[in-house]
Amino acid sequence: MEGRSPGSRGPWEKPVPAAASPALSSLGAIFILLKSALGAGLLNFPWAFHKAGGVAPAFLMELVSLVFLISGLVILGYAASVSGQTTYQGVVGGLCGPTIGKLCEACFLVNLLMISVAFLRVIGDQLEKLCDFLLSGAPPSPQPWYVDQRFTLTLLSVLVILPLSAPREIGFQKYTSILGTLAACYLALVIVVQYYLGPQGLAREPRPALSPSSWTSVFSVFPTICFGFQCHEAAVSIYCSMHNQSLSHWALVSVLSLLACCFVYSLTGVYGFLTFGTEVSADILMSYPGNDVVIIVARVLFAVSIVTVYPIVLFLGRSVLQDFWTRSCCQTCGPRALADPSGPWVRTPLTMLWVTVTLAMALFLPDLSEIIGIIGGISSFFIFIFPGLCLICATGVEPMGPRVRCCLEVWGVVSVLVGTFIFGQSTVAAVMELV
Repeated sequence: MEGRSPGSRGPWEKPVPAAASPALSSLGAIFILLKSALGAGLLNFPWAFHKAGGVAPAFLMELVSLVFLISGLVILGYAASVSGQTTYQGVVGGLCGPTIGKLCEACFLVNLLMISVAFLRVIGDQLEKLCDFLLSGAPPSPQPWYVDQRFTLTLLSVLVILPLSAPREIGFQKYTSILGTLAACYLALVIVVQYYLGPQGLAREPRPALSPSSWTSVFSVFPTICFGFQCHEAAVSIYCSMHNQSLSHWALVSVLSLLACCFVYSLTGVYGFLTFGTEVSADILMSYPGNDVVIIVARVLFAVSIVTVYPIVLFLGRSVLQDFWTRSCCQTCGPRALADPSGPWVRTPLTMLWVTVTLAMALFLPDLSEIIGIIGGISSFFIFIFPGLCLICATGVEPMGPRVRCCLEVWGVVSVLVGTFIFGQSTVAAVMELV
């Protein structure tokens, strides 16, 4: 694993476009970064607080994780400026070498693919609950074909998700990200209000104080934190799309985004757990009565929130496929036969392929709630391990004092070790639950 100068790019790396013109404002970057994190993990936080043994230990783990989460974002911005690359996998490959770069691409693609499938499953579940509510007054009979999830989710994917995923630049998502962020905030507000008013049809009972069943149980919250705060995959693309790419400014954007995200997640986790205690479901919305209009609205808006974050995940996964397209064409046909990988003739088929594959997996695979831990474990690579490796390698490229270099290398090693521990613990726990 050797550091490399920004100009020494291998054939597997994606070159920086010469005519790139960053056009993303700081506010737009905050909203996209915030919406990249405010996804399906919002539903799992109350359950994670229960698994961790209560509010205090779970909140402590969240604050500790927040230090590494912010650090990872800042490191990725710094690594992007050093390497001259515009994608996450390009940054890792440019600094850490082709072997680590290809490992990053493989993990990146698998993780984003499974996240997309999980998002579609969440959307499908909310559509199904909405259809059940709308048909609740009808006499018992077989459901009409047009309320079947296979039809509703396919129709939504073709008419809404596919057009939102078609744009070339991630900056377009700043408009839908505002809507998605407000929808996620509404869900958090509903959970807080329902705690004080009491969910309809549920008796208010005193919730006994919990304590962790063992010292290792507090670590069970890590998969949900990694799954919920996984905006790091989008960090490089967002950073390279900004007007102001100074490191201090990027650090401010990262801090504001994750603090806002932590606030929303904490409200949801604390009040959802206090409302239902040990009876809380892995999907907090499933704990509420199905005929509550306020909850139905929350379901609809949360589905809107997931619809707006799916294109961001697709954009990142498509960038990996575009890199593979570039390398394949260069090796087989030569540079002259290379079609622009970001042009419509390549981008559109890749977008359609991604939506089709993830939709098929979401419709025909069994329930994916059990593998949230595995997804969270893989996410630790992008939050802890790869940023730590990039920081270690970047210190050998940039001139700096020996003390600064030593401190950065130590922090990089700590980040890698923490990420390795989280990946191992999360994966083992998830596999044990599946067995």
